[in-house]
Amino acid sequence: REHETEPHEGKRKVEALWPIFKIHHQKSRYLYDLYYKRKAISKEPYDYCLKEKIADANLIAKWKKDGYERLCCLRCIQVRDTNFGTNCICRVPRTKLDQIKIVECVHCGCRGCSG
Repeated sequence: REHETEPHEGKRKVEALWPIFKIHHQKSRYLYDLYYKRKAISKEPYDYCLKEKIADANLIAKWKKDGYERLCCLRCIQVRDTNFGTNCICRVPRTKLDQIKIVECVHCGCRGCSG
């Protein structure tokens, strides 16, 4: 709630939503790590959290696939949201980007989730 009500003067329109995307990602990643990596919770609480939309089931499904382990949000792989019909800039490997320029995703503020 704090991020929803904080002032957004001086920020671009899309930047106001970035903290919300970050919290959403963190909740989903935490649940994913608990269930798949650490095996600390059983299937029942995991399914409950997905059913109640506490975590994003579609994002977790992508994390289980090769090449998407560090994906920040689903909008970054949707080609219909970009001008040229390609993935978001944050999906480009850092070795292929200019080292001096800081790249931020327009959708969620990610600075590189491809590796």
